[in-house]
Amino acid sequence: MAEENNAQPVCFMVMPFGIKPTGAKDGEGPAEVDFDLLWEKALAPAIRALNYEAVRADEDLGALIINDMLERLTLADLVIADLTLSNANVYYEIGIRHGAKETGCVLISANWSKQLFDVAQMRQIRYPLPQAKVTDKDARTIIDTLLEAIPQLKMAQTPLYMLGFPKLDVSRSTVFRSLVSRLSQFQAQASAVRAAFGEDKTAHVEQLLAKYGGARPILPAVAIELLYLVRDTLPFERTLQYIDSLPDEIRQLPLVKEQRALAQSKVGDHLAAIGELESLIKLSGDSSERQGLLGGRYKRLYAQAQDKGSRRRYLDKAIEHYERGMLLDLNDYYPASNLPSLLRARGDPGDLDRARAVNELVVIACEAALLRKSANEWTRPTLLGAAFDAGDASKAEQLSVQVLREPPDTWKLGSMIDTLERSTTQVADPAVRARLEAVCRRLRHHLEER
Repeated sequence: MAEENNAQPVCFMVMPFGIKPTGAKDGEGPAEVDFDLLWEKALAPAIRALNYEAVRADEDLGALIINDMLERLTLADLVIADLTLSNANVYYEIGIRHGAKETGCVLISANWSKQLFDVAQMRQIRYPLPQAKVTDKDARTIIDTLLEAIPQLKMAQTPLYMLGFPKLDVSRSTVFRSLVSRLSQFQAQASAVRAAFGEDKTAHVEQLLAKYGGARPILPAVAIELLYLVRDTLPFERTLQYIDSLPDEIRQLPLVKEQRALAQSKVGDHLAAIGELESLIKLSGDSSERQGLLGGRYKRLYAQAQDKGSRRRYLDKAIEHYERGMLLDLNDYYPASNLPSLLRARGDPGDLDRARAVNELVVIACEAALLRKSANEWTRPTLLGAAFDAGDASKAEQLSVQVLREPPDTWKLGSMIDTLERSTTQVADPAVRARLEAVCRRLRHHLEER
């Protein structure tokens, strides 16, 4: 673009705005970063020193300038994307640029940052960012780092073009269509399994395992779908056996490692599961799901501990990780939904108010998921749990009518019933507690008769 009209080349900067929490643990990075100050003192000066016009999107205009944003991403001579935070908009914009131009996309991030997706495997420039506010000294170091590294990376091919895009190898089409056909057949069989119940479902999962499982070549999508079916249907010992039988490249996927840690805990090895999850976070980055899983392992240890001191320590750790998971993604109601009952059990100053506030957040997140049609199999069970956590007998009774009309698996009653009963014991009003106890009895009978 710049070469055609002899104008100064343009660099479009993709990055967060304002002061944002980082989610970094103590000692691993600052709790927050002032990205506006980072832009003004370090990133923009570095871009200008490389003889580019520095352009940054205006956050306030948002979706109103989507066409302008797309033009900048596709026409700019250089795009620099800051991956310090796991920002969905930044990731999306990187994808646009990777498809639009063969070169000229440089990824940067703070040296303590951990990315959630495959971009973590792409080459990127790491710069030091030791504190929330960029000092003059920090800025000088960042500028020097970028001035040295950007010229070396700006002409590197993006991943899509390394594959041969836009002139892809047509000889791969037959192989691709064969893979799609196999995947489609498996998905049809998996759908039939999900529609089954009880012993019939167990038998179907065993048949799928015999056909697709083991160390034979297996598509990652098939392996992961089968993993979920095994996890939700068979004993957790079988989940461990299945994961350990998979090819190494699939076993090493972060999602598979998460599920293995969960299975380890479910068979009683909570400490090993905690170690696996902490190692995964160090290698692959933090997420609300991983913090929620850590919180769940400490919750199990808390429930099993015999002495008062250990119970308190495990309770504190469970709350710490669930809260961290909640703050990493307020739309992910899984970590938050576990907090109210634990906060009430601890009962420190402010815990009861915090429990009420978190419970309201959980309800909002679940209702938002239903409204956006992004709900998953846990959305309605979580709403049921939130009604018990809030001591809302009317809501619990209303939802129980729906539960009793459907198979227990639909509402995850096998996993939920103990939690619902524990929440009931924390309700202070005897009349409300009696109504919730009656709901629990009906739900447990519904579970046992199936």
